[in-house]
Amino acid sequence: MLKKLKFAIITSKPFLFFLYGFIRTYGATFRLTVENEKQWIDYLHNGGRVLLCCWHQQFFSTIRYFKKYGRYKPGLMISKSADGKIIAGVANRTGWYTIRGSSSKGGRSTLHGMIHRLTETGLAAHIVDGPQGPAGVVKAGVIRMASAADAVIVPFYVSADKAWYFNSWDTFMLPKPFAMITLRFIKKQRELLFNR
Repeated sequence: MLKKLKFAIITSKPFLFFLYGFIRTYGATFRLTVENEKQWIDYLHNGGRVLLCCWHQQFFSTIRYFKKYGRYKPGLMISKSADGKIIAGVANRTGWYTIRGSSSKGGRSTLHGMIHRLTETGLAAHIVDGPQGPAGVVKAGVIRMASAADAVIVPFYVSADKAWYFNSWDTFMLPKPFAMITLRFIKKQRELLFNR
């Protein structure tokens, strides 16, 4: 009973509103540098489709900045777990359209939903080793998504000069307040993809 009450509270609209505000305020302290963004943005504006990809460990650092992509109404796959419901609540407030499921649970319908969203809007993002790992192992869904939607894959990674690392399956990274963050889209990979 207590567990259900706790879950109801942390997934309620008031709590998610507070959490979203906290994350944006926390993220505003980061001294962020973004590298190699223009090429894929130009490709998107010229009618191309782009699938952004990263490791589960690093997604927190991008939440505040990625709100700027909300105008494209991009898609994002998020698991049906309890944690996933919280993450989806935050992501939806940034303008992203969340599709609940994973490669292992409800995989086919979730994958089709992502492909449809990517085809319609031109932009989506995918956490390639989530939601349960193993860490650093790319799952097959990302290739199927990109191929079916005729999209280029744009990997990115995040580094921080000061961060906490959690004792979790992905060694989740939480940058410390006022950390220097680098968000780098992988230019060489994109050049190979754009010149295919």
